[in-house]
Amino acid sequence: MQQSATTKFVYMISVTAALAGLLFGIDTGVISGALPFVIKHFNTTTSQAEYVVSAVLFGAFFGTLMGSYLSKRLGRKIVLFISGIVFTIGCLLSASAQSVDQLIFYRIILGLSVGMAAFIAPIYLSEMAPRRFRGGIVSMYQVMVYLGILIAFISDTYFSYTGAWRWMLGIICIPAIIMAVLVLFLPRSPRWLILKNYKQDASEVLHKIRDNEEEIERELKEIEASVKSQENGFSLLRTNKPFRKVVGLGVLIQVMQQFTGINMTIYYAPKIFGLAGFAANAEQMWMTVLMGVINVIACAAAIFFVDHHGRKPLLYWGYLGMAISMCVLALAFALGVSSLVIKLLAVVALFLFLITFAFSSGPIAWLLCAEIFPLRGRDFGMATATCANWICNFILASFFLTVLDHLGAAKTFSIFAVFNAICLFFIFYLIPETKGVSLETIEKNLLAGKNLRDIGEEI
Repeated sequence: MQQSATTKFVYMISVTAALAGLLFGIDTGVISGALPFVIKHFNTTTSQAEYVVSAVLFGAFFGTLMGSYLSKRLGRKIVLFISGIVFTIGCLLSASAQSVDQLIFYRIILGLSVGMAAFIAPIYLSEMAPRRFRGGIVSMYQVMVYLGILIAFISDTYFSYTGAWRWMLGIICIPAIIMAVLVLFLPRSPRWLILKNYKQDASEVLHKIRDNEEEIERELKEIEASVKSQENGFSLLRTNKPFRKVVGLGVLIQVMQQFTGINMTIYYAPKIFGLAGFAANAEQMWMTVLMGVINVIACAAAIFFVDHHGRKPLLYWGYLGMAISMCVLALAFALGVSSLVIKLLAVVALFLFLITFAFSSGPIAWLLCAEIFPLRGRDFGMATATCANWICNFILASFFLTVLDHLGAAKTFSIFAVFNAICLFFIFYLIPETKGVSLETIEKNLLAGKNLRDIGEEI
């Protein structure tokens, strides 16, 4: 009975914290539907349209840095709360914008929240979750991202019939308010509490989220051992070679995720469906809704697979599937989507790409980055990796339409296909399998100088 109650409490905490992913997803999805109406309302150029999309990513970079600073001083829980409040403010300001420049500026503010949420939620989830199903719990974050995208697509489709883009951008503040309220009832991370010398408080939290006394005592001892070093952040980066290597790995994982091409297919989904032969706006919007449903289902599957089959097998299948689907998509555009068969081929390829991303790199990139960094360097390492994500995302979103106009769809998607294929080699040689291993064991292996691909081995 106690175990059941504890498990339910852990899942309640996890779902609440993962709502940060919902905010990220909602904003990612909402702009794809609102953008055509924003372009028409403000008569924007291609460059301005790219800036409207990428402004959030620019703000998210600085939001990640803010989140890292605040997390160390105030804790993970407080950063989640702040992100919900800032998201609400950013939504309402964006909905009230009177010029495209105002909209870009307000979306930068919105990006501050997105950056904080994307940085802190995986850390909090990984630190609260029992090792035996840590993968599934952290993957909830990405499921919420996709659920947010789906909600945004449905909302955009509803408002698209009247072109009410202000409602599209404003109504998404509601889940942010809900999250901010619910976060107030979450416990603090026991690892952060021990970092701040609140051992008794940490023990009380662990008694609420772990099944038995033996497990609690073992985890407390492991956490205390991991904080004995006085080095952290920059000092670890300067003096500790294994930490430098794992920070580089975290950056690589996030770069790999972005250069799959995933966010370009989401930000500019109606544009891509238009190229695929769906000319009517209503057709494009309902196709994006279908895309959102597929994303949620595929990513939810990762929750069940990631702790049973491991991280690396899902990554292998995912990147292989993305490489193949991007090749097929490029081929469809090269042949021209003049026939029904080619149109269907393009849609199937795009949906296959979304499915393979959603059960692999989508959740696992965030999961691995939340697992591989030592406790004293976790804020710094996660912030660095997340900033790399936003930088790549920003670059791609800023130039995607321009590249698409100059190279054409076939060559553009061929580039993504090649990159996905190259990533298979990085997965084999560098990425560790961390299934069922405690965060502290991963840390010990890393600081003992083991190869990066071996830091997930049990001692």
